[in-house]
Amino acid sequence: MMKRAAARRRIDPLALLAIPAAAYFVVALVFPLGRLLLDGFSDGDGVGIGNFTRYLNDPYSLGVVWNTLRYGALVTIVAAIGGYAYAYTMARSGPKMQMLLLIAIVLPMTTSVIVKAFGWLVLLRSNGLVNHLLMLTGITREPLPLLFSQPGLIVGTASILLPYMVLPIFGVLRQIHPDLLGAAATLGGSPVYCFRKVILPLSLPGLIAGICFVFSMAVSAYVIPSLLTGAGFKTLSKVAADSYLVILNPVRGATVSLILLAVAFAAVFLAGRVVNRKPGQVRA
Repeated sequence: MMKRAAARRRIDPLALLAIPAAAYFVVALVFPLGRLLLDGFSDGDGVGIGNFTRYLNDPYSLGVVWNTLRYGALVTIVAAIGGYAYAYTMARSGPKMQMLLLIAIVLPMTTSVIVKAFGWLVLLRSNGLVNHLLMLTGITREPLPLLFSQPGLIVGTASILLPYMVLPIFGVLRQIHPDLLGAAATLGGSPVYCFRKVILPLSLPGLIAGICFVFSMAVSAYVIPSLLTGAGFKTLSKVAADSYLVILNPVRGATVSLILLAVAFAAVFLAGRVVNRKPGQVRA
């Protein structure tokens, strides 16, 4: 009895504040993930990887996996190019312009993804703003089929996920002293050479973090591909949703969801390995 009383006295009352967070963690993450693992690895004869081997041996399913990886990679490339240019401009701007650019990139994050996807739906249609500008500048004489096409989907998704690329890059770029470029130029380096040898390596941790964020969110996106391409373009997230909601096959849904989870984890793991290979740049 004395030992129990002593143990109760040693408990920090502040630790009790962690109980609601721990309960939420168990209910919102541990239980759903456990159910997902149970359904995905439950074979007809017991526990195994039969569901995964059957799914990945199907040519149609392999096409869905390829579609998902290609879609995530292209969205990440477009977001990386546009996001780096935006972040670099923001880092080199004055305080007022920097604040305006920061508000312009952060403000859309307060809007629902569905609203932003519907916005691109309006922009990409035949009589939308994009086709109007293309015909006005003479690039094309008639409207292009941008809506329900993969180029429109990639551009729309990249623009929606752009803040998740810009903010990590900007966080690193703003820590690089501007005199470094001047010092490199003094030694005879051209602006392109100085950027490639000084700025880009030092900003690599932020760029890799942005790539990791955007790729993981792109491959798991459901609403954006559904609205911008309809049902014709299949990704792992759409197949998983159809398995649960349309054909009512939770085992197939769990299998596809776990493959999608593995793809996202692989992206994070590879990004971590790349960063850890450049410890000097991370410290910079």
